Amino acid sequence: MNFTLYRELLAVRPIRRLLLVGMIARIPHAAAGVLLTLHIVLSLGQGYAAAGAAAAVMTIGIAVGAPWRGRRVDTVGLRKALIPSVISETVIWSIVPHVSYELLLPLVFVGGLLTLPIFSVVRQSLGVLATGEQRRTAFALDAISTELVFMIGPAAGALVATAGYSVVGLTIVGIATSVSGLFLMWFNPPTRSAVFIHIESRFDAGLEAGLDADEQNGAEAAVVAAAPAHLQEAAAELAPLAAAAVQRRRRGAGLRHKVIHNFTWFTAAVAAVFAVAAGAGMVLSGTDVGFVAALETGGHQAEIGLVFLFWCAASVVGGLIYGAMHRPISPILLLLGMSALTIPMAFGTDTWTLSLLALLPGLLCAPVLSAASEKVAELVDESRRGEAMGWYGSALTGGVALGAPLAGLFIDGVGPGAGFVSVGSAGVVLCLVGLVLQRRRRRRLASAA
Repeated sequence: MNFTLYRELLAVRPIRRLLLVGMIARIPHAAAGVLLTLHIVLSLGQGYAAAGAAAAVMTIGIAVGAPWRGRRVDTVGLRKALIPSVISETVIWSIVPHVSYELLLPLVFVGGLLTLPIFSVVRQSLGVLATGEQRRTAFALDAISTELVFMIGPAAGALVATAGYSVVGLTIVGIATSVSGLFLMWFNPPTRSAVFIHIESRFDAGLEAGLDADEQNGAEAAVVAAAPAHLQEAAAELAPLAAAAVQRRRRGAGLRHKVIHNFTWFTAAVAAVFAVAAGAGMVLSGTDVGFVAALETGGHQAEIGLVFLFWCAASVVGGLIYGAMHRPISPILLLLGMSALTIPMAFGTDTWTLSLLALLPGLLCAPVLSAASEKVAELVDESRRGEAMGWYGSALTGGVALGAPLAGLFIDGVGPGAGFVSVGSAGVVLCLVGLVLQRRRRRRLASAA
């Protein structure tokens, strides 16, 4: 392990600024879910089922909108892509607290659809700003900052809502998110490397001028040779990718070709990472519900913050350790460990035993998410990475939406401990199936070679 990687990484001003902006911008998002739930229950007089339905509608909007928002970043650039979000965040979240429950549902769906894509933008930009071992450290820091956000955001949201200020709180969420979006537009972190953009523009110009294959190859060599010395290696790697991306974009205009082209980046390896993201979201949200159920059953609901503190603190420590490692660990193996270690939390009988049992799976939370983000950045070229990060976010969100009701179903039918067993077992099964499929695919590729 090399913990000096953190010092070296944070010495890079654009990375340090991006991580800080990303962390601040995520706090309103983290508070919004709790604020919305408590506003529906306390201010509108609806039940928790109605609040859960609203949260599900917003989650669906986020899952549907994330790939589209990511693709807009790829095609028109960050600043133009963020304009709809900056406008809609303030407008929608200023209206939501003042309408009936029936009108609130379509509004939160649109709010989710147009939400500021801060998670995918930060990951996409980190994939450009950091390379090699720095990239692993950067994604680990991003995962750690996310953990800190979810320590602060929900607690602040609950405090504001229970004090009777949910209307003001939801309005502030919208305004704060829009301000974060404006700051991100001003900062304008890179979502594609300068070398890639330069190479792609050269190939675009070559295709428009009608250059043949040999001339195009000569143009590629000229671009690589013209790159600064410290970018020669990167240019050599990116030139074929940029050329392929441009040529694919220029070939044909039929609907069938466009559909196929739009998903050429979606390989079996990328699908496996998305499955890991969905599995991680499922285990994490199911664990959330399990904590609440276990403590409420034992009459310790006032001490839930202590359990979350142990869980999140362990995740921060795990993220720090993973980010300092020299070699990556497969995200599917990390998820397998986290899922398996979630099952014993069913034996937690009080606040302290549950807190201690949460330490081991907590250690793997941040590493799972950072390893998966790193893998997406590695597998998808820059021209489609924004869209891929959007789909990654949708997979994670979909898993979150699945995990809570799955755990709730077993908790209602069996007991609080069954919530941990259900999502932990489902995660283990998902990982084992994934490992079997990976082995079969490698054998098939080896035999074909």
